[in-house]
Amino acid sequence: KIGRRGGNGGAVVYRGSGIGSAKCLCSGISSDERPKRPLTAYFRFLKENFPGFRQKNPEMSSVDLMRKIAGAWKVLPVSQKHVYVEATKTDWKRYEKQLATYKAQLTPAQAEALREEKRRQQARKRLSKTRKELALLGKPKRPRNAFNVFVAEHFKESEGITPVGKLKQLFDAWQKLSDSQKQPYKQLAEDDKVRYENEMTLWETKMLELGRDDLIRSKKQKPKKKTVETVKQAETAKASSREDKAQLQLEKSEE
Repeated sequence: KIGRRGGNGGAVVYRGSGIGSAKCLCSGISSDERPKRPLTAYFRFLKENFPGFRQKNPEMSSVDLMRKIAGAWKVLPVSQKHVYVEATKTDWKRYEKQLATYKAQLTPAQAEALREEKRRQQARKRLSKTRKELALLGKPKRPRNAFNVFVAEHFKESEGITPVGKLKQLFDAWQKLSDSQKQPYKQLAEDDKVRYENEMTLWETKMLELGRDDLIRSKKQKPKKKTVETVKQAETAKASSREDKAQLQLEKSEE
């Protein structure tokens, strides 16, 4: 895969080639020391030809430029593609030898640390893929709590210079509000919950029609109808917990 920065003159980073890769230290060993996976035949072609295509098409964005290169690859004669395919095969043989040597030098703790890092990376990729899919399917945004509503309303006008500073200032201001001053934001949060449940009901109906039963919430996840008194009791019980979590997030951000 490749990372890219759009716009004219956008730079292209080739992952797996050792260019622009990020370090990750795990128990004294860097994942940068691990041999890099060889580029596929197509990405070899892309890496080799991108500068030339950029020079000939300076006005094109990186995305359009890569589409143009992909089209050139599709019509490239088999004999010319063969050169890139064979280069990849040669690199794979070298990579497998280097990888075996690399793994042999790891202690059990280092090997486990790197496996754990890989599991975390894969989990992040799965989560990102799921979020993108749900966005494409139009899943409704989750409801905001009262503090979120307050932040959204006052963020631009807050005194902090950085986002973290603004959030800290707003958190302090929220803590100083009386219950009556917080009530409008709590009501807006409750209204947002109603909006969310209504939209989710329609969305889940649509997902059932599409055969996506896997995206439907279980009965345990669906909130039960509550009386006004029950809602007030629940909000009171959760208020301190939410504020404690917000304070903890602020402390972590400052660190």
